[in-house]
Amino acid sequence: MKVDYHLHLEEGPYSLRWLDRTNKALDHFHPISENKHSLEWLNKSMERLNTRIKKGAYDSSWLDLYLIEAKKKGLTEVGIVDHLYRFKETRAYFEKYLDIGNTELGNKQRNWLNQVMTESMGDFVQAIKVAKERWASEGVTLRLGIEADYFPGGEQELTELLGSFEWDYVIGSVHYIYGWGFDNPETQNLFSNYDLEELYGDFFTLVEQAIRSKLFQFVAHLDNLKVFNYRPEESRLIPFYEKIAKALVETDTATEINAGLFYRYPVKEMCPSPTFLNVLIKNDVKFTTSSDSHYPDDIGAFIDQNSETLMKNGITEIASFEKRKRIMKSLG
Repeated sequence: MKVDYHLHLEEGPYSLRWLDRTNKALDHFHPISENKHSLEWLNKSMERLNTRIKKGAYDSSWLDLYLIEAKKKGLTEVGIVDHLYRFKETRAYFEKYLDIGNTELGNKQRNWLNQVMTESMGDFVQAIKVAKERWASEGVTLRLGIEADYFPGGEQELTELLGSFEWDYVIGSVHYIYGWGFDNPETQNLFSNYDLEELYGDFFTLVEQAIRSKLFQFVAHLDNLKVFNYRPEESRLIPFYEKIAKALVETDTATEINAGLFYRYPVKEMCPSPTFLNVLIKNDVKFTTSSDSHYPDDIGAFIDQNSETLMKNGITEIASFEKRKRIMKSLG
């Protein structure tokens, strides 16, 4: 079987770049016949984008585009998540653990949080629940997930935030260290403030803590700190890779091969790196596959390639999820 267990419906900030990328996604499914960049094309594009914005990301018209592409890519199971920071109910959690003070970083991150935290968790859950039956009738199993940012000391708060809904799975992820959102292009200059080997050591400590919290069905993009290609000599990281593999095995927690950094970020490499992947496979870690798509035309991106990589390394089963339980199924 072929699965994509990590994809998103929408992501701010809502910039002109967001408008352009959303328009390209819509055009992938329903091309505008007018000559591109003509006034007629612009009017049609604006009309279409206005409709999309008014209806929102949880409307069936947007969700159905994901279904169309899932069928085209031959996916049998799909898990849709959104980032925890999208939801207004989580504001206190993020304001506690992010740097939002009166500094350059704090001001940027406070502004960013206001730009992206626009939705209701209940609305998201309801939209996916309604869509499940429609997807099943088209031969694709849809699962409800959420990607939850881990902060040490915030385990009880996170448990309470997630406790109101029946998820099929919860993804754990680390996007912040020292209160800094390291994957934000506007703050990437801060990498130069750190000794990279020490930074990576602290990062992998956070990842290990997330794994050992046992809050998550799988932990995402294990080495995403490399997002902007700031990293030490990889041989220096192998002891950290071994620690992460050990934690995953001891807690029976899965991970993923995630294509997001490969096609969306400067590092242009899968998560985990080939070397990290070999360490995980050697330790018999369980995997799922993920596109980390944020638009419907990217669902299933590089799933075939990454499934083939797993099979070439002797992996015959892939992780799927239902009601917070992992189910191993035949890969391929």
